[in-house]
Amino acid sequence: MITKQFEYKPLSHYSYAIISEGKMAVIDAERDPQQYYDFAKENNAEIVAIFQTHPHADFVSSHLQIHQETGATIYNSEMLGADYPHKGFDEGDTFQLGNATLKAINTPGHSPDSITIVATEGDKTELFTGDTLFIGDVGRPDLREKAGNMKAKREELAEMMYETVQNKFTDLPNDAVVYPAHGAGSLCGKNLSDAASSTLGDERNHNWAFKKQSKEEFMETILDGQPIIPFYFGFNVGINKEGAKNLDASLANIPFRENATAEGLIVDARAEEKFKKGHLKGSINIQASTDTQKFETWLGAIIKPEEKFTLVVDSKEDKDQMLNRIAKIGYETMVKEVITLAKDHLETDDKLDLEDFKKHPENYTIVDIRNKTETDAGLFFNNAFTHPLSDLRDTASQIPTDKQIVVHCAGGYRSAAGSSIIESKLPNAKVYDLSDDVTQFQD
Repeated sequence: MITKQFEYKPLSHYSYAIISEGKMAVIDAERDPQQYYDFAKENNAEIVAIFQTHPHADFVSSHLQIHQETGATIYNSEMLGADYPHKGFDEGDTFQLGNATLKAINTPGHSPDSITIVATEGDKTELFTGDTLFIGDVGRPDLREKAGNMKAKREELAEMMYETVQNKFTDLPNDAVVYPAHGAGSLCGKNLSDAASSTLGDERNHNWAFKKQSKEEFMETILDGQPIIPFYFGFNVGINKEGAKNLDASLANIPFRENATAEGLIVDARAEEKFKKGHLKGSINIQASTDTQKFETWLGAIIKPEEKFTLVVDSKEDKDQMLNRIAKIGYETMVKEVITLAKDHLETDDKLDLEDFKKHPENYTIVDIRNKTETDAGLFFNNAFTHPLSDLRDTASQIPTDKQIVVHCAGGYRSAAGSSIIESKLPNAKVYDLSDDVTQFQD
């Protein structure tokens, strides 16, 4: 049994391929299926099965496209209520992949329809746990109150997760390898490890969820301090339950213009340095200048699924990559057009006088755009106003404008978006981005 883990770093997402005797299964596939096709070709294998551990909220899956292009069967829990062709894969069901046996365990908690896939061949056991069991954590239980056809209250799901952790992994060996769908940085849990895999024995020894505790203690811990829920999460659950359209077809007819201008909602994906040197009035700077920046997460946390927008890129060569990134969360349907900027009639941003700010912070209105869990742990500036970035388009009008405004986050990435939002909402205010200089003010 050959197992390959694929990582998409901006969403901290892991997907998998398993090959045995020339037959291949794909688990929790991301939006672009080409890497799975390439891996099958490299190993002279035939893709015969696609498994969905649950309808993911934080990315769009290519399971339907893989089915349509390869004929492979999609397997998922019948509780999912999928609208695409599939076979049920619930507790007691098995699938033979060459010499490997794949078995389903119903492991509700993150969602009511979550399954864990137990793959065995010889003395090797591997667990594909989806968003149920992470390395060092378990999946959050609060994403299904507003998403999908099957709604469940967070308390009910937290209780389900307790029962899952207590009872569902009991008969599995300590040396079983745990392969989750996410790692550190994902919003599907709050304390995920940087490790890409673990063993069940290590999780039993070190994961807080396996520690001896009452149901009430477990529920209090799992429900407390979870991260934000971006706008796009419920939208993605819906897409994944229906099955996403073919990626290439979805991107084919999006217009592109060079040296252009635009009006309305504008997302500028360039690096903050370029944005500040010249941008369209009112545009929002959500950076995607590196392959690891959390562009998709913050696009889906700032822009609502029903909002159409223009995308600004550096050059025509960036267009396809950026549209591919946007499609990871299904937002390609909201892109009106992609443009590069003309050089005339652009807005510029001045750089903060850092020394003056250090000497006289009282002369500035300081806006902290970190998430509530971050600001609850402590402020960098005692007189700061807290406005989480995910809420900022709605709350920016409440920020006082009698002083110059300085915006900060924890490391500098989010403040580019935050300062641009405040600038667009308060056009008569002077707004500065503290950017990565914020690290000079941390203990």
